[in-house]
Amino acid sequence: MTVATDNTPVSVAQLNRQAKFILEQHFPTVLVKGEISNLARPRSGHIYFSLKDSEAQVRCAFFRGQAARQRAPLQEGDSVLVRGRLSLFEGRGDYQIIVSGVMAAGEGALQLEFEALKKKLADEGLFNPERKRPLPERVTRLGVITSSTGAALQDILQVLQRRDPGMEVWVYACLVQGRAAAADIRAALARAVRDNAVDALLVARGGGTAEDLWCFNDEQLARDLAASPLPVVSAVGHETDFTIADFVADVRAPTPSAGAELLSQDQQVWRQQFSRIEGQLQQSALRLLDQRRQQVAHLRQRLRHPSERIREQQQRLDDRSARLERAWAVLVRSRRQRLTAAQSRLQGVSPINRLHHQQDRLRSLRERLPGVMQRLLRAWRNRLEQQGHALHLSSPLATLQRGYSITLDSEQKLIRSVTQVEQGQPISVRLADGQIAGRVERIDVARDQKG
Repeated sequence: MTVATDNTPVSVAQLNRQAKFILEQHFPTVLVKGEISNLARPRSGHIYFSLKDSEAQVRCAFFRGQAARQRAPLQEGDSVLVRGRLSLFEGRGDYQIIVSGVMAAGEGALQLEFEALKKKLADEGLFNPERKRPLPERVTRLGVITSSTGAALQDILQVLQRRDPGMEVWVYACLVQGRAAAADIRAALARAVRDNAVDALLVARGGGTAEDLWCFNDEQLARDLAASPLPVVSAVGHETDFTIADFVADVRAPTPSAGAELLSQDQQVWRQQFSRIEGQLQQSALRLLDQRRQQVAHLRQRLRHPSERIREQQQRLDDRSARLERAWAVLVRSRRQRLTAAQSRLQGVSPINRLHHQQDRLRSLRERLPGVMQRLLRAWRNRLEQQGHALHLSSPLATLQRGYSITLDSEQKLIRSVTQVEQGQPISVRLADGQIAGRVERIDVARDQKG
């Protein structure tokens, strides 16, 4: 966007566009009080007028979509409150209010007070859904807080008589219009809470102007409704009317009749349920009766004369006696077989039999013993001869018989080297057939042993 400055020229359209943007950004919503003048209704359905006071005026555009929802017609010279947003009509360079709603000036003051209280209580959480209590599934006693002479009570009673004639209705009469109405409604609510005789409360009033319904916008009444231990349904005015009581109550009904329908159960529904249950009970009874008949018929077929049962039991006794005799015979035969087998096994392990067997074995061993001893002696003799021959071959005596001798010192220790003797030392020489005593006369060392 090109911004208009002292050194940068812009077109008129650009200037108006910038001004429109600034107005719409800084004044999203305004509420302006003034008098209607220059009222115009072209065929397009839009409404154009000026809103003025003693010092200034501003143009207003009430487009068709919003104007169609306006309840009261606009008149030249009306003192009104206009809600809307600021904008600029670029074609003429006129700034204007794009109107979203118009209300009479007195009604507008009440609306401002209503919005302020609504915001305050909403910020405190009195409208939060989680705070609200569910309605009972079945209301048998209903407390109605309304005027005893108003049409709303008659509408409620007619609905209840048509839908749920058995419901018990407790009427807590009070004013529902005027300065003292809010306090009177609070007193009726306090009586209902103190009695604690009903399942739920219906706070109701017929339609009217905002001033007529204003008692239901009382702050203290709203707090009492929120603190009520009994579930509360608010049914004030017509469907388009909203009060603070509607927002703080546990449930809002658009009309008193709708509130009565909400808290009652249609007897036609009950009748249909009773009819369905009655049909189900009849079918169950018929099925049960048929089952009992079948059981009786079955038992009748099973029922027999006592003599027949006695004969049957006698036959059963004879059969079991025969079976017992057969079983006894089988048992005796089995036990005899087991006894015979045990005797055979016992005879096989008898000490006499074992003694005879051992005697036969001893006799056989005794007969075999001389031959076994002879074989063992021959084997040992052969083995001794072989070992003697081997010992003779490795004996020193055999070596001596081949002409060799063994030299011993005085202690009969074998002399293996000339280093073991000294000159003059007594020695003995053993030959195959004897021994010679001598003395060392000279020691000659073999050449290959010298230094």
